[in-house]
Amino acid sequence: MSRTKFVVSLLLVVCLLLQGCMYPNELRKENQASAKDGILLVQHAVDEYQKRNSLLPIVTADQSVPRYEKFKVNFEALLTNEVLSAIPANAFENGGTGVYLIVNEEIKPTVRLMHLPTAQRVNDLQRAVTMYIEKHAGQLPSKEQIYPGFFEISLEKIGARPVDIQSPYSGDSLSFIMDEQGNVFADYAPDIMKAVEKSGKKPADHTDQVQELLVTEGLFVPVKSPVYEWRENAPWPKKSVGI
Repeated sequence: MSRTKFVVSLLLVVCLLLQGCMYPNELRKENQASAKDGILLVQHAVDEYQKRNSLLPIVTADQSVPRYEKFKVNFEALLTNEVLSAIPANAFENGGTGVYLIVNEEIKPTVRLMHLPTAQRVNDLQRAVTMYIEKHAGQLPSKEQIYPGFFEISLEKIGARPVDIQSPYSGDSLSFIMDEQGNVFADYAPDIMKAVEKSGKKPADHTDQVQELLVTEGLFVPVKSPVYEWRENAPWPKKSVGI
């Protein structure tokens, strides 16, 4: 085989491995379609289960669990009650990266996904930041200030390697920030801006909890998010615990 033919053959194999040579945006569309299909399927099963049993199929969680991680869908209950035939392929229980949750449980139970890679990255950074603070008499491993009271994390100081975590909303790389107490968060400000533009409804000045737009306008919950306030025509993280 000539060198040219070998190179062409190799490129064809690589293309097949990359799902037909899809570009990142195309792959994101495919992932979004998979998430939407899974949510529709599980939502129908949850509604039917609640109709039959007058309660929600959720895994019991401690009160300390943040709201965007709390009410996980109990797939065993759905399967046992025969309202769901199979667990979606993108679910964590099936080896996927999505954790199916129920939000607005008291008013209108709604199925959404938690992006596990984002949650894991925040947890990893939090452990490293906490260790650094303990070893350096309370000093933060910070670089520049991104927002008032929120800083870029120095990966060099905490000995963490760069990891590209893509936002489940936009596909863009997520940034991770830390507050003055060393609490680590995912920064969803760019995604909130896009959600505002998509909805066509600009929040009133000083509107609190604007990260909720990501739940209503998207398929995922903003796991490990700070509380955002809308002011000066933009979302600003507040000095408060994550949700």
